[in-house]
Amino acid sequence: MGRLPRRETCRPACSRAPRRLRRAGGRSQASRRPPYNRFDLKLGVFLPSYLLPGQERHHAEELRRFAAHAEELGFESLFITDHLLTARRFYRVSWTEPLMTLAHAAAVTSKIKLGTSILVLPTHNPVVLAKEIATLQHLSGGRFIYGIGTGWYAPEFESTGGTIQQRGRRTDEVLEASMQLLRAPNQSFGGEYHKFAGITVEPLTTVPPVWVAGGRQLAHSASPEQPTMDARVLQRICRWDGWIARPTSPPQQIVQDMAEIDGELERQGTSRARKNFTVAHENFLWLTETTKRDDAIAEQQAKMLAVVSDERPWDYIEAVYLTGTIDEVQRKIQERIDVGVEELFLHTMTADLSQLDLFAKHLLEPFRVKA
Repeated sequence: MGRLPRRETCRPACSRAPRRLRRAGGRSQASRRPPYNRFDLKLGVFLPSYLLPGQERHHAEELRRFAAHAEELGFESLFITDHLLTARRFYRVSWTEPLMTLAHAAAVTSKIKLGTSILVLPTHNPVVLAKEIATLQHLSGGRFIYGIGTGWYAPEFESTGGTIQQRGRRTDEVLEASMQLLRAPNQSFGGEYHKFAGITVEPLTTVPPVWVAGGRQLAHSASPEQPTMDARVLQRICRWDGWIARPTSPPQQIVQDMAEIDGELERQGTSRARKNFTVAHENFLWLTETTKRDDAIAEQQAKMLAVVSDERPWDYIEAVYLTGTIDEVQRKIQERIDVGVEELFLHTMTADLSQLDLFAKHLLEPFRVKA
């Protein structure tokens, strides 16, 4: 397959951002603090909760070390993915259960936020899920961010008594019921798929913010979902506390989605500022300090394709994920800041602590939110 067309620049500001990263006197300027156009950035990382071949014996300890080191370096958050089953079509790896794994991380940290991006809500029972979230909030001191979405892998829905056609309605029902239980005791709920009466979930502590994933993505025939912002997804996003833009959504599509979100919020008589609404984005990155682009891409391709499949060609992956030299990666992050992303969380592709160190040196320090 031929290469995809070069991406459009997202806004005029994006075309200005790369100039700050040019090399001077033969020395890389990649770790210098970039200028900011509108936002500083809160930067988080994903717990590498997937299992690579031969990793099983040491994985639990690697996760503890990773979580503790991320907090020590000053990252804003630790996020995690939810896959009940191994989605071999797009991933080469299996994933641990997300809330149990976040509790594992909570035991070795004290302040870093703990989030899901995302919990696949149609596969969950709302009472059980509320109990798990309440427990995690209790054990972590209220650090959980409840990132949710509909999911896309049909066998996960079928194995838990649903269908892919029901996923939107089930998502709304599980979210509404679980949040009702997390807010107050003695709750009743009568939905299409879930019903309960007089239920109290304890311990009741801090109610977590809800961030909803969805929206446009770069189109490809192999993608399991449509590349558009569905009207029901838009309503779901605007009802809650934040939005997680897809990893496969480049900046120009994030701009389009944000315009729709802002328009819908305005129709509802509110705004992102009034709601204290967060715009977040998930992406994938393997960072290398080589200044040779071809070498950087080759290394990133090997690392990324150990986790994600080649169902979609490398041209597509390169168009949506953060690839290239440090200068290029910084420019791509700045593009996302320029279009309004406030919080970014990155898959590191490995539990190797040296990747966290590189993220801290070249991304966390340059893009850190000013006190």
